[in-house]
Amino acid sequence: MALSNPCPVAFTTRIIGGKWKARIAWALIRNNNLRFSELRRACPPISDRILSKELKELEDWGLVSRKAYAVVPPKTEYTLTEMGWTLEPVMAAMAAWGGKHRENIVEPVGAAARDERRNP
Repeated sequence: MALSNPCPVAFTTRIIGGKWKARIAWALIRNNNLRFSELRRACPPISDRILSKELKELEDWGLVSRKAYAVVPPKTEYTLTEMGWTLEPVMAAMAAWGGKHRENIVEPVGAAARDERRNP
């Protein structure tokens, strides 16, 4: 695959950037495998449509595996792949940084309101 930008940070943020992918990966790291509804509860206030889209993209990148069971009601579980588990130290470092600095960084005025308008 030819990369349009050789920067490894740009490549990583292309894959797990945005509001939800890192949160989904972190939920799977902490819980090993989760059903769709459990992932939705782990990442509020994500909508079903966005969660489905983000999970599909993570599957396409080879980071998440989806297993559907032929039962009624339908049951689907999501887990990290071997490649997905390589994100664990990255996500742990992000969690440690956020835990350490969340009290010292002031959210820019209007940022929370913008987020609410985008994701009601």
